[in-house]
Amino acid sequence: MDIQLKRGLLEICVLKALEKQDSYGYQIIKDLSPAVTLSESTLYPILKRMQSAGCIAEYSVAHNGRLRKYYHLTPVGKERIADFLSEWAEVQRAYDFIKGGAL
Repeated sequence: MDIQLKRGLLEICVLKALEKQDSYGYQIIKDLSPAVTLSESTLYPILKRMQSAGCIAEYSVAHNGRLRKYYHLTPVGKERIADFLSEWAEVQRAYDFIKGGAL
């Protein structure tokens, strides 16, 4: 899969994983595992980009004597999910064209 396309899809998947509740890195990977394979080395740069873009916010909570970083979906992140879903019909038409289907 094209790296840029995959990157964009993974970003939306991470945002979607945070839609129902705040979460931390390992749990996000676990939540996404039925749909996509994601490693920590892939996840944390995505989280950093999404935070820089204002799509998520980060906070820490003490857990077993250590601080655990949690991530929270912001209104900007919710809007990004909505934009992706509204544009999906165009992506589907392009896929159908590439596959050789009728437009």
